[in-house]
Order: sequence, then structure tokens, then C-alpha cells
Amino acid sequence: MDDTVNYRKNLTVQFCFPGNSASCRKEVRSGPMNILLFIVLSCVSVCTVFLNLLVIISISHFKQLHTPTNLLILSLAVADLFVGMFVMPVRIMQLIDSCWYLGKIACSVSEIIIGQSMLGSLFSLVLIAVDRYIAVSDPLLYSTRITVSKTSLFIILSWSLCLLYVIIYLYFNDHLLQSQIIFRCYGECVVSVKHSWVIIDLIICFLAPCSVILILYSIIFIAARRQAKAVRAVTDASKRHGSANSSETKAAKTLGIVIFVYLVCWIPFYVSSLSVESMTTSSIVWTVFGWLMYINSSVNPLIYAFFYSWFRTSVKFIVTCRIFEFSSSSLCLHYLLF
Repeated sequence: MDDTVNYRKNLTVQFCFPGNSASCRKEVRSGPMNILLFIVLSCVSVCTVFLNLLVIISISHFKQLHTPTNLLILSLAVADLFVGMFVMPVRIMQLIDSCWYLGKIACSVSEIIIGQSMLGSLFSLVLIAVDRYIAVSDPLLYSTRITVSKTSLFIILSWSLCLLYVIIYLYFNDHLLQSQIIFRCYGECVVSVKHSWVIIDLIICFLAPCSVILILYSIIFIAARRQAKAVRAVTDASKRHGSANSSETKAAKTLGIVIFVYLVCWIPFYVSSLSVESMTTSSIVWTVFGWLMYINSSVNPLIYAFFYSWFRTSVKFIVTCRIFEFSSSSLCLHYLLF
């Protein structure tokens, strides 16, 4: 009985637009647990923005970091920055206040930005996997085959394809054109996804990129072990055991973290989406497992940047404001390739 009373106190029902008879009911969640959730998720959003900004400033400022691989990391950081700067705050506000006050057009635009940010992050991961595969499989010709200009072109192309897919996705789920959008009440911004598009999205946005990443990183790992064996064959017997094990352990650890975090963040959402006829952005499945995917954007800079020595060096320059010194962009940073 007491739990029921406390729940009703925490969930105060009002109206989004009191003067409008078609207004949605407003659910304001103000209990202690909701306030704690708001604080925690806000901290996650701020950390996501801060970490990805460090990556963006580092790669953009130091000329030595203007390499094809780092451009892909920059693309990933930009996508993850949008997730932390826009996607997370919008979802946090929807958790606290169920109303949408900006109208139908802003609702559609916000969903386009959210979809573009998430897909941009995902397909940047795929491009990084492809880049590392080419570097390992053909290291002698890598510098001629993969250039900054070609990488920039692929980044632009991938972002354009992501935007095209998001527009098609929203159009066929009746959430793109203002004439298409049908709200149950005034003050609502909810995307209802048809079951057929759940399957299509599962294939295009999960199974395909997941398969590519897993296959390419498996090949990279096998190549790393082969190289370790080659080193073992030409080095002193007393030293080779430690160096080979070190190389294999480092490769296994790094690639294991990459694959594990990716799968943990993306599998729950798509697996659970198959169990319902249609999904909406207000459903508990979308909310909980959607946040797992958002948090992937917080972890990405840790995986793809904090494992690089150049990032730790550049962060020191940024934090101490030494990047404002004359010719600081030309400084030589010692950094390790993936």
C-alpha cells in the first residue's frame, strides 16, 4: 500500500498543453531514484562530449596525426560527440518529462539527427576495421593504397549513405513528412517502427556491420599471431618466449575489448526487438537497450584513443593549454599504431 502511494507521488500526471483539449498527459518523474538517474545519465553525457572533444582537438590540431587511420577515428569521435551532445540530452529529457514541446517538424529533425549520429558511429567502426585489415594484410602497399584524400572520400560517402538510410527508414515508418505524422495527442514525439523494418534494420544496422567487424578483426588477430611466430623464429630462444607472448596477449586483449564492448552494447537491443510486433521510442525495450548503444559512444574514445600513446601526450598539451603556443601543431608526437 505504501509503495503504491509513493509511486503516485513520484508520478504526477498533468497536461503538456493545458489550454489544448487534444494535449497529451504529462508525466513528470520527480522521485529520488529518478533524480539520481537524471544525474548519472547527465554525467555520462558530459563525459561523452568531453572525451570525444579531446580526440577531435588532438587529431585536428597536430599535423603529425593527420593520417588515414586517425581520420577514421576523428569521424568516429564526431559521431560520438553528436550522441553525447544531442542524442543523450534529448533522451534524458524524455525520461524526465514525457512531453515534446517543439512540434512535428522538430520531432522529425531530431530523429534524423539521432539516427545519423548512431549510424555514423557504427559505420565508422566498420571503416576502422577495414583500414586495419588492409594495413595488416598488405603493409608494404598500405601507404599508397590508403591515402588521406581517399579516406576522406569514404568518410563522406559513408555519412551520406547513413543519412539516406535514416530518411528512408523514417519515411516508410510514417515519421518524415509532416502530412504523414499522426500523433495520438498534441505534445508527443514517438516513432513507431513496423515489424518488417525491425527485420530490415536488424540486417543493415547490426548483422552486416557486426559480421564485417568480427571477420576482419579475426583475420587481424590471426595475422598478429603469425607475425609473433615469425619473430619467435628469428630471435634468441631466451627472449622470444616473452616477446611473442607479449605480442599475442596485447593483440588478443585489444581486439577482445573492441569486439566485446561492441557486441554487449548492440546485441540486447536488436535481439529484444524481434520479440515484439512493433516498437516505439517510448517503449521500455527501446529506452533501456537504446541507452546501452548510446553508452558505446562513451566507451569508443577509450578504446580507439586511450590505447594510443599519442593521445595521452596530446591530452597533456590540451589540458595545460600548450596547444596555444606558437607552432605547437608541428610538434612531433610519438604514437603507436593499432
